[in-house]
Amino acid sequence: MARPQTDLDAGRQRLIELAISLIEERGSSAMTIAEIAARAGMSPASLYRYFESKEALIEAVAGQWFQPKIEIMEEVVASDLPPRRKMYEFFARRFALMKAEWEADPVAFATYIEIGRENFDIIRSYVDLGDHYLSEIIGEAMAEGHFEGLSVDEALSLINQMVSVYVNFGAMIPVMHRLTTDKLARIIDAVFDGLSAVDRGAKAVSGLRAA
Repeated sequence: MARPQTDLDAGRQRLIELAISLIEERGSSAMTIAEIAARAGMSPASLYRYFESKEALIEAVAGQWFQPKIEIMEEVVASDLPPRRKMYEFFARRFALMKAEWEADPVAFATYIEIGRENFDIIRSYVDLGDHYLSEIIGEAMAEGHFEGLSVDEALSLINQMVSVYVNFGAMIPVMHRLTTDKLARIIDAVFDGLSAVDRGAKAVSGLRAA
């Protein structure tokens, strides 16, 4: 007899929570199918009834970690805020959440970052989703005359570089104590007030000689 879907979902969720508990207690290297199965009181073969591979379980753990961030992005993008404020909230709300997670348990936060780095192919879709939502905000800003002469992709690349330390998990950790939403607000204002394809002199400076 087939296992009811509700039982499967409950079993998957329990295994996700056990994996998270194991990661936070002992680090990413402790996350093995054998160890998780032992904690769940089942055989590895039984665990594979819920997740077809360790990678599938890691993907589920990542999905749970990213879900609050996705909800923030979707809420901000769907809001009626003007593009400038929308872009600030898009980054600031997620940064505030991640900083709170880091403050609550910096070791666990760093462990999740390491897992993401080791399994980037698994989490790439979340990075792409963030770029998709940011592109929507950029499009709204362009409709109001911002980012003159740039394509959406060009503006996306430049903005991601400018706010990298607020969204790049690995780069964020060493300087977390110096990052604030007030500083982020100034960066977003600089993006909206100055970002364009116009050369205002930075490239045209003459008289410099290579060392």
